[in-house]
Amino acid sequence: MIFKNKIVSLLGLFFIVTGISYFSFDRFLPLSSQANSPQESDSSTDPSDQETGFIVFQGPKTEVCPLNGTLHTAEEEALWSQRRPLLVMIENHQDARPQSGLSNADVIYEAVAEGGITRFMAIFYCGILRGATQKYDLGPVRSARTYFLDLASEYSDYPLYAHVGGANCSAPKDASGHSLACTTATKAQALEQLGQYGWMNKGTWSDLNQFSLSYRVCRREETRTGQDRDTEHTMYCSSDQLWQTAADRGLTNITEVNKKAWDLNFKSWSFDAEDKSVAVPTAQNTSFDFWSGYKQYSVSWQYDPATNSYLRFNNGEKQIDFNNQETLAAKNIVIQFVKETRSVDEHLHNLYQVIGTGSGVLLQNGQKTDITWSKSSRTARTVFKTKSGQVVNFVPGQIWIEILPSASTVDYEN
Repeated sequence: MIFKNKIVSLLGLFFIVTGISYFSFDRFLPLSSQANSPQESDSSTDPSDQETGFIVFQGPKTEVCPLNGTLHTAEEEALWSQRRPLLVMIENHQDARPQSGLSNADVIYEAVAEGGITRFMAIFYCGILRGATQKYDLGPVRSARTYFLDLASEYSDYPLYAHVGGANCSAPKDASGHSLACTTATKAQALEQLGQYGWMNKGTWSDLNQFSLSYRVCRREETRTGQDRDTEHTMYCSSDQLWQTAADRGLTNITEVNKKAWDLNFKSWSFDAEDKSVAVPTAQNTSFDFWSGYKQYSVSWQYDPATNSYLRFNNGEKQIDFNNQETLAAKNIVIQFVKETRSVDEHLHNLYQVIGTGSGVLLQNGQKTDITWSKSSRTARTVFKTKSGQVVNFVPGQIWIEILPSASTVDYEN
């Protein structure tokens, strides 16, 4: 009996030590590179490159990113061409800043989620590769909203949509435990719509809800930025593992169940505009509020002629990417005016009509241009045109699309 007790004790100790070792390895060591991942360049002498762990791709940049027109090496194209775009809901609550990963997005949409607080849907495909060595590189990740789903539907037959839960048919229970009537407006039920679109089905399971993912894909990091954060502002995900999860589900550059390419019906925007500032800028500082009185979410885009790009300020402060400490900057800013419907249910959900037609403004090369937008259906591509009817040509580079209520006031300073 004594000998048996010793064996049990030793086995218990073995499993405890093994568990601690695994946790330490998973938490503190970086993810190992996949077989087809590029190696970090040894030629870089810039300390910041070594500190961030960013990959440096070498060789001529001849390959065009279909999302924002930027040029990349053939090695990068070989990597992204085996995937489909990754769309991630990243919050912009003042306690969520600085966010991680936004500087590597190809396209970013911003709209109010609730209570005047904005949220981003960042599209990752080409630019994310340079930061692929970082483990939990995206976040904080938050919940789904229906109007973002309308925009996400432009990026694939079954787009990879990463989020943490979402608006759904909340149904309180009575004293006996029976469910009462749904308290969320039908048009605001994001999770139900994800199911209707087939994004949760076997073979087309592109919905990357954190609740269905492992700790290795997404995890809480309460002190990531050096300050304690409330739980809702602490979820970060690994882009590499999100793509791996999709691949495991049969969603790479093709949808395995029907052998169709994700971009079979995808239409790229035009990227023929010259990356060159105008002689006399017409909009050097563009600022606006999403909701009046919510200054924590006031946005200012300040034109930088040295880089011919726009630097982002939130609440009067430069907004940076925590991963690399870079100020967020874009080559193109689209201000898209849409119909807003506030507080459609007791949960104060909002709706933004991104399907239809409307007006807008394009900022690029230091110049302001009035434009129009149209989107004929959920899966149709949003088309931007000048007032004369010409399709908008973007400058190759990151594109920000600001979804503002139609009655919003925008200030342009020369």
